Amino acid sequence: MDILVSTGWLAANLGSVVVLDASKHLPGAGRDAGAEFAQGHIPGARFLDLATFQDDTSPIAAAVPRADQFAQRLATLGIGADRPVVLYDDSALRSAARAWFIFRLFEWGNVAILDGGLGQWKAEGRPLETGEAPPCPSAPQPDATAPDPAMLRTRADMLANLQSRRDQVVDARDAARFAGETMDAVHGLPGGHIPGARNLHFRALLNDDGTFKSPSDLRAAFAAAGVDLDRPVATTCGSGVTAAVVLFALALLGKGDIALYDGSWSEWGADPDTPKETGAAE
Repeated sequence: MDILVSTGWLAANLGSVVVLDASKHLPGAGRDAGAEFAQGHIPGARFLDLATFQDDTSPIAAAVPRADQFAQRLATLGIGADRPVVLYDDSALRSAARAWFIFRLFEWGNVAILDGGLGQWKAEGRPLETGEAPPCPSAPQPDATAPDPAMLRTRADMLANLQSRRDQVVDARDAARFAGETMDAVHGLPGGHIPGARNLHFRALLNDDGTFKSPSDLRAAFAAAGVDLDRPVATTCGSGVTAAVVLFALALLGKGDIALYDGSWSEWGADPDTPKETGAAE
């Protein structure tokens, strides 16, 4: 299974994969991912509840789950070790990429995103189920594997990177928040960015229908943002969701030296001791 699968592929393979709805919405969107799942979802899908799939003991808002939380959630969903998993969403944030990042962080071997998500599935007139997901069959809890440290960046890592410049930092937010021309209203913070960061709005990686652009167009988007695909990249955004879209696009291009700054601007921007820049990327 490739890391990006089409609606046609999924329709032909529904019986051999676990399908998870990984929708998550901004607080101000007025949407309830669980209620929308009950109103209509891909047949046989289970609800991941991405909004609660996080470490509630961490000082970082919406931090990635701990290893024990990851293992417990999968057991609750009835997902046995190494089962192939396909993630989709119906979110403006393309939140399935965040779920994909979490699965990859814990070294889940076979996980993919549905290209275009639920919107593409519905646009093609494919069938939906309604109601809550039925109880999942029991599954042994997977081993609580420690997260891959190479894929995750902390504030300390990002501060050190200001000197080493080992990682190119790519910010997935829109240009106005990146430049400090508007507030980051979601987190109640001024705009701005980590010094030296490049800006590549995650939507620039997607077609109008929400599918990912072709590899050549993805490479062109990174080049236009000044990103050298031969060097390591760390992605960031407001709170680690849309940064995962950029990370996934890099993975589609076969890039392996990639990581995500989980605290993102919600941590960096709130810390009075971290340096900030405004204006367009240099």
